[in-house]
Amino acid sequence: MEKSWYLYILRCGDGTLYTGITTDVDRRLEAHRSGTGAKYTRGRGPLTVVYREACGTHSEALKRELAVKSLSREQKEALIAQERA
Repeated sequence: MEKSWYLYILRCGDGTLYTGITTDVDRRLEAHRSGTGAKYTRGRGPLTVVYREACGTHSEALKRELAVKSLSREQKEALIAQERA
């Protein structure tokens, strides 16, 4: 059985947003914090998960990641705000 995949958005210490996918958001956050995650997030701490969304399969997660990465910053902030509402 395939693991469930998740889309996540991190808010970096400099206020920028990073979007990625994983099967374990907490483990991936620790990888980012330890400097073994994406090159983009290195040196941009502290990092906070501000959004997570279950996507099902790896393929679905990749498609959702592409869609979210194409959103404007304002649209991403609206998505984050909707999650917290």
